[in-house]
Amino acid sequence: MFKPLPLFIGLRYTRAKKRNHFISFISLMSMLGIILGVMVLITVLSVMNGFDYQIKQRIFAMASHVSITEYQGLGQWQRLAKKVDKLPHVLASAPYVTGQAMITHEGLVRTALITGVSPSLEKKVSLIAEKMVKGKLSALTPGSFGIVLGNKLAASLGVTVGDKLIVATPNVSVGVLGVMPVYRQFKVVGLFHVGNGFCFDSQLAFINLRDASRLYRLGHKVTGLRLKLDDLYQAPALTIKLLQSLPEDYVVSNWTQQYGSLFKAIGMEKTMMFLMLMLIIAVAAFNLVSSLVMTVTDKQSDIAILRTFGATPRTIMGIFMVQGTVIGLVGTVIGVIAGVLLSLNVTDLFALLEQVLHRQLLSSSVYYVNFLPSRLSLMDVVHVGILSLLLSVVATIYPAYRASRTEPAQALRYE
Repeated sequence: MFKPLPLFIGLRYTRAKKRNHFISFISLMSMLGIILGVMVLITVLSVMNGFDYQIKQRIFAMASHVSITEYQGLGQWQRLAKKVDKLPHVLASAPYVTGQAMITHEGLVRTALITGVSPSLEKKVSLIAEKMVKGKLSALTPGSFGIVLGNKLAASLGVTVGDKLIVATPNVSVGVLGVMPVYRQFKVVGLFHVGNGFCFDSQLAFINLRDASRLYRLGHKVTGLRLKLDDLYQAPALTIKLLQSLPEDYVVSNWTQQYGSLFKAIGMEKTMMFLMLMLIIAVAAFNLVSSLVMTVTDKQSDIAILRTFGATPRTIMGIFMVQGTVIGLVGTVIGVIAGVLLSLNVTDLFALLEQVLHRQLLSSSVYYVNFLPSRLSLMDVVHVGILSLLLSVVATIYPAYRASRTEPAQALRYE
């Protein structure tokens, strides 16, 4: 005889017979519900991961993981850089000078945040060099007074590479003509494009570090030091460590203070979406309970005969748990495969839908991107698969327990 017996009979009961087509239909609907729930859940989580990844790429292409500043300007930054570069999790550091300015060109005036950088060092802490669409960041040589603009800022000023413009700072100089703002002519040597959503392309401009120190009259000082970490989530711990070791006039900040609430909101949305979509699988599991209860009722005489042949309540319970688990397992496996395939192709499918409808469904001014991103996570797939299978197994417990309590004499009374 086939062993184990519960597995053999349980698999046999999953096949339809002439007299129980309706029960098999209910089981099929339960399986389809599990497939749909798993597929949708994996796809939605992948899309949420895609949005999270795209936002992080845009932010951390420009933002500092950790920054160190001083109230009166940071002097002898080279010594500080050598010190912090030896700390755990610190990959590189780079000095910067930053300040507000007004940029004018042929009567057009725009405000911008000017950042002075050392091109060779800046490449180690940000991705600005990789975001250049015209020119190169290395063109910002000392004394050349070149400037790199965001492409939207350049478009609003009507300038491109090779054009000249005037940069005026809030600093003032006192001369024979009275109080005058400090200004300087710069030549556009490059344009960059980071992406929409955080105004980087419309409000930022870069110049050489030494030129910035002269423009803002800092002498040999800089505004601060930017640090890049191997794990950005170590930024808060490193901030505390630096605050404890540096003098009191130093200010240490990190990315969580500016963008932490945004990523917490994204994480909460992903969690809530996961919980809500798990209800689809829970409903399918509830349907599985209903179908198994109907199967138990239909198989009362079979259960009674098995009991008279010596089958124990544990064996009967195992039969119906096998039946429900198989339905859940097949639904979960097919759902995982469908969800993975859809997640890998949802970006192209969404683009195709936009072409068919002849309209853009996602606006970068609202969603930061103008396409539907997707980033499949193996852990999400594993978690969804395990929870789906677990719900399916739990759903079989009550019907299987009810079947195990069947009394042979009472079940066979009217047979």
